[in-house]
Amino acid sequence: MTDLMKGKVAAITGAASGIGLECARSLHTAGATVVLIDRAKDKLEALCKEIGRGALPLVIDLLDGKKVSGMLPRILEVAGGLDILHANAGAYIGGPVVYGDPDAWDRMLNLNINAAFRSVHAVLPHMIAQKSGDILFTSSIAGVVPVAWEPIYTASKFAVQAFVHSTRRQVAQHGVRVGAVLPGPVVTALLDDWPKAKMEEALANGSLMQPNEVADAVLFMLSRPRNVTVRDLVILPNSVDL
Repeated sequence: MTDLMKGKVAAITGAASGIGLECARSLHTAGATVVLIDRAKDKLEALCKEIGRGALPLVIDLLDGKKVSGMLPRILEVAGGLDILHANAGAYIGGPVVYGDPDAWDRMLNLNINAAFRSVHAVLPHMIAQKSGDILFTSSIAGVVPVAWEPIYTASKFAVQAFVHSTRRQVAQHGVRVGAVLPGPVVTALLDDWPKAKMEEALANGSLMQPNEVADAVLFMLSRPRNVTVRDLVILPNSVDL
């Protein structure tokens, strides 16, 4: 264990798996108290027990707007404070627009955009009042490079990037930093709908990263001196030509 995050409280959405879970583990190892936010109650409780003391479960359905807007008092109740919000939860849909399901798009857009922005809105007054805080998004390389095979997902991440860049300038005067980590393809449940052959090819040619590699980048961002903001950190497998 290190002490890079000692004394900090971090809340992470979508923390029951993938990038969110690895970030929770990484920040906990670095000394932070971590609040794992997800809707999977039993899984959250088991994971927090596995991670150890200082890992706290908080069950919230991120598609329930009222519950997201009410997350701050619940975070403060279980953890006693809040220094970092990692808006990590997200969904993925690829494929041609002409064959897409707009109802499925709506769910993804609500999670990737509305729930993320609402969670920031919920915690910002607290961070502004204490004149310190970090808001970090899990964005995507698709937020800066339009990806032809995932136009709806790409659009959601462009929205995230616009929010990060504009909100950062609004709240910097209050000591609140806002940034985004923008990974390329990562082995998570978001890629469950990839064809098996495509997944096997990607793993074989090294064009996929592991969640812990993104977590390392997140820890780097959050551990910079307070006078420095890492606004965007792009992390890609070497074999991805973007």
